[in-house]
Amino acid sequence: MEAYLPILIVFVLYFLGIPIAFALFSATVFYFGFIDTTSPMQLMFQRLITSTQSFPLLAISFFVMAGSIMNYSGISDKLMKFTDVLTGHLTGGMAQVNVLLSLLMGGVSGSANADAAMQSKMLVPEMEKRGYDRGFSAAITAASSAVTPVIPPGINLIIYALIANVSVTKMFIGGYVPGILMALALMGTVHVISKKRGYKPSREKQASIGEILEQLKESIWALLFPFGIIAGLRIGLFTPSEAGAFAVVYCIIVGVCIYRELKWKHMWPVMKETIYGTSAVVFIIVAASFFGYYLNWQRIPQALTALMLNITQNKYIMLAIINALLLFLGMFLEGGAALIILAPLLVPVVVKLGVDPLHFGLMCIVNIMIGGLTPPFGSMMFTVCAITDTPLEEFIREVIPFIISLLVTLLIVTYCPTLVTFLPNL
Repeated sequence: MEAYLPILIVFVLYFLGIPIAFALFSATVFYFGFIDTTSPMQLMFQRLITSTQSFPLLAISFFVMAGSIMNYSGISDKLMKFTDVLTGHLTGGMAQVNVLLSLLMGGVSGSANADAAMQSKMLVPEMEKRGYDRGFSAAITAASSAVTPVIPPGINLIIYALIANVSVTKMFIGGYVPGILMALALMGTVHVISKKRGYKPSREKQASIGEILEQLKESIWALLFPFGIIAGLRIGLFTPSEAGAFAVVYCIIVGVCIYRELKWKHMWPVMKETIYGTSAVVFIIVAASFFGYYLNWQRIPQALTALMLNITQNKYIMLAIINALLLFLGMFLEGGAALIILAPLLVPVVVKLGVDPLHFGLMCIVNIMIGGLTPPFGSMMFTVCAITDTPLEEFIREVIPFIISLLVTLLIVTYCPTLVTFLPNL
């Protein structure tokens, strides 16, 4: 039982409020310092340092920086105006704009919490002015932010690719269909609720072709960002890390020369946000790699694989069990933490059953994003409620229909793997 003590320590420390990176690091040091002392501690720290020497990790810092620059360059505002032209005439117009903006912001922020925070400040006050309940506005803002990390270049896509040894480019391309399905499910739910409550469109009539083209002309530089990255990756113009560097340069050029809203005074907050964001994510990855060394040392993934295969060797039943496990743990663990802890354990199980690790990765990411909306520890739930000053009980009541629609999408993603894999396999 001593071999499994670090896993218990991780969960205990996490529930005591210790950040997940410190929990993983402390549990691993405890194991190799007091339980299995056969390996020199210097070797352990060498392992810790070498885990940082991964070239794809550069993509995280670049995309975090690109997302920060976008927020100061006015590109987010241009995207919102474009989404309003497209969907403002629909029932529940501002709520539809909220969802579509998250779909487009997937290529900008790459972070559910960043998207939730930005749209809470930008859209929720405007929705309240137009007669939407605050709870509904907060719920759709949090629910739509779950789409962001599934659309490239979401940080979780990169993290999973590194953990599961899957191509980052294929993960990026594979994220489009699940992300679009999530957005469509949310837009359908918005339509039903808005029809029932009488939420009016934000535009009196559908925009004309001329208006759409005019707004497209103004927003084209923002819209080219995600498509340019994917096109460049697909034709081999650059690697994911180089794509991140390209994104930073592109955002600076657009912000300074075209929209002319990015100023020198913005560079200090951009650098601070980049350093904070990158440090938090990379430290978690490094600690997870260190913890993964302990798991492999004790052959725990192999033991778990054998245990789960004894339960069932039907991959469809296994995927249902894993989904239920992830949904339950997602109620307590932050999404990134759940992915980092569980992916190394579960990937060997599903690969043994013939499940494509690419498909499994997208299933996991969609699943843990739903966890970000659920109590008691949903990160997007707390982010939106804190910024909008929405009571937790009201938020939970309003978000339930959106969680149901996302669960239906999760079932589709789980049991229709071709939807996920056909684009990367073209």
